[in-house]
Order: sequence, then C-alpha cells, then structure tokens
Amino acid sequence: MWNALVQAFKNKELRKRIYFTLFAFFVFKLMTHIPVPLTDAKVLENLGETTLLGFANALTGGALQRFSIVALGVSPYITASIVIQLLQMDIVPVLSEWAKEGETGKQKIQQTTRYAALALAFIQALAMSIGFDRLYLGALLTPTNVTPLMYVYIALVITAGTAAVLWIADQITAKGIGNGTSMIIMAGIVATFPYMVNDLANKYLVGGAGKKFKEWLMITEPEQGLIFLLFMLVMIIIIIAIIFMQNAVRKIPIQYANRANAATLRGKKDSHLPIKLNPSGVIPVIFASSLLSLPLTVASFIQNESTKNMLSMFFDYNQPIGFTIYVVLIFLFSFFYAFVQVSPEKVAENLRKQGSYIPGVRPGKETENYVSGVLLRTTVVGSTYLMIVAILPIVFSIFTDLPPSVRIGGTSLLIVVGVAQELFKQIETKTKSQKYSGFIKS
Repeated sequence: MWNALVQAFKNKELRKRIYFTLFAFFVFKLMTHIPVPLTDAKVLENLGETTLLGFANALTGGALQRFSIVALGVSPYITASIVIQLLQMDIVPVLSEWAKEGETGKQKIQQTTRYAALALAFIQALAMSIGFDRLYLGALLTPTNVTPLMYVYIALVITAGTAAVLWIADQITAKGIGNGTSMIIMAGIVATFPYMVNDLANKYLVGGAGKKFKEWLMITEPEQGLIFLLFMLVMIIIIIAIIFMQNAVRKIPIQYANRANAATLRGKKDSHLPIKLNPSGVIPVIFASSLLSLPLTVASFIQNESTKNMLSMFFDYNQPIGFTIYVVLIFLFSFFYAFVQVSPEKVAENLRKQGSYIPGVRPGKETENYVSGVLLRTTVVGSTYLMIVAILPIVFSIFTDLPPSVRIGGTSLLIVVGVAQELFKQIETKTKSQKYSGFIKS
C-alpha cells in the first residue's frame, strides 16, 4: 500500500490527480462551514449528539449539524440510486431497456438518477427547514416575519448545495482518483473522526467532557480506562477483519478449449474466474444506513411524542425492531448488489464467447446456475461479515454507555477502509499501466 502511494507521488499525472482530489476535499470541507442564509445554525449545535441523526451528520462531515448549504451531502443521490436500481429490475420498462444499451444507456440512467436526486434533495430540504424551525419554536429562521417563500428559498439553496457536491464528485471521478461519490462520503466521515475520538476520550479518560482534553492521562476510574482500551482494540480488530475480508476471493477454475489458432491463446489454458467474498463492498451498509436515516430525520423534528417514538422504534438501530430492520436491509442489499455487480448470466455468456468453460460444467444455463450458486454462498459469508462489523459498536453500546458519535464507529470504519482499499488498488493499477505504457513508448 505504502509502496503504491510512493510510486503515485513519483508519477506526474497521478500526483496531479491526488492534488486535485485533496483540493476538492478542501472545497467540500469549506462548504460545510457556509451556513444557509436566513438561519441561525447555533440552535442545532446539539443535533449531532443524538443517535437519530448521528450517521447522517457523519456522512456530511458535520454539515447537517451546522445546517450548511451542503447539509444533505450526497444522501439524496444515494437514495435515488437505490430507487433507480430497483426500478431497473423489469419494473419500469424504459429503465430496463437503458440498462441493456451499454454505455449510452448507462449515461441516461446516470442523468435520470441525478434529476431524481435533486428532486429528492428539494423535498428533504423543505421538510428539514420547516421541521427544524418548528421543533426549535421558530428559532432556526432569523427573520421575524416568516413566509412560506422563505422555506422554499432555503430548500433551493440546500438543493443547489447538493448539486454542487455532486458536481465536485463528478470532477473527482474524471480528474482525481477514486469514485467521486465514495470519496466525498469518506472525506465527510474522516472529518468527524477527531470529534469521535475526543468524545470517547472525554468520557472514559478524563471523567467527563467538563475537563480539558490535555488532562486525559488523569484517569479517574480504572474501569473506564479499560473500556476505552477495549473499544480501541475492537476498532483495530475491525480494521484488520475489513482488510482481510475485502481481499478474500473465491477462485473458480477456468479452462480454454483448444482451437486451430491456439497460438493466440498461449498462456490462457489454465486460469480462474475470481469472485470476491464481498463483491458489493461497503455499498449495502451505506444504502441501509441512508434508508434508516431518512425517516429518522423526519422523526427528529416531529413534536408529537407518540409518532416520534413509533418512528424511532422502527428505524433507530439502537432499538430492537430498528436493529432487526437494519440487519435485514444489509443482507438484502448485499445479495441485490452482489448479483448486480457479478451477473451470472453475463459471466456465462462471456465465457461462451471466449471459448472457455468451467471443468465439469456445461456451457450456457448450467454455467449460469453454477456461478449463481457460488455467488450465493460467498454472499452469505460476505453479508454476515458486513452485518457483524456494522453492529459491533451497537452491541458494545448495550453493555457500555458509549457516546452517540462513537456508536456509528464500526459502520464508519467499514466505509472508510473499504473506500481506501479500492482507492489504493486504483492507484496501483494506474501506476503499473503507466510503467507499461512508458516501456512500450521507449
């Protein structure tokens, strides 16, 4: 990993891409501190301390708590992506046709997803501005004479902020490194890590947030210090497990049929088809968390306690029912996205076109069924691993009084480590391709 990073900085083109990505992160972070006009963000200072909006706030790098112009981040785009991908499964014929049109259809789907994301962003922003203002008894909006047009104006500003973030993500994908949307999510989460560690240290190392952080060595109770060390050990184990499981691959042996032009297939007689143990990566956790955070955002500014408690019971993963729904969503999205990423039908078709086959398995439908069975078994293991990593801090909080910002630590680590691994793989691939191209030119 470090060797790939050193080689990347030695490469002029990659170095420019890295600097561009870092500059995009700086612009995004700067935008998280720009408040929405006509509002007083100070009234939301304690918003991020609630478990209801903790993950949504982490995804935006604290922008939701500051009620900045990018308060929604890329969350509307994630939700829109879920809806569009589900509709592609022969529910909406037009989307199903676009999905089969190759690159042209992919561009149409991407454009439709962005339009849907902006529409959803406007609806969410309008609901947030009205809900938060009523929740804090009109303290959010600074004008004394509040009109409906002010709420619409605020919603348009936040929607424009979401559009700007999506544009920055596209620029990172085109001119930077990594997938832009994933990189923005990772940047937002990494920006909240110092606050998470500070909350953890304040609670267990200095006897509460009332003392200064420089007094962290003065542990008031040995049991509290033990909890801190145990939690840090769990986080390290999670990181190691994520790195191992993300690289785990199930290799299906492949053989190539003998042909008259065997010379063109030299070196291809013995190969394998790699299927990752977790082909969907961190996307199922992001999708599940985003879907849960949406109704919880609504629940946070509902004044009716019974309705608020009911929503919290079903969508707060610290509650038994919400916890169960969270686990089920992770499993469902893991299977859904695994079969989207690795389509057994396309794999069987590609093997047939290449004149290759799986030993002991007939080409065609039998190969498709075999790949589906392997993918099903590996996804069971991969989704179980994702579920365990995501719920470990939640289970840990049952036995200890963890701060709300720390309870999302497992999910945050899963996203950050997963995106970082994909990033370093891309850097390594680009570094090797640059070496080969330079060798050919010379």
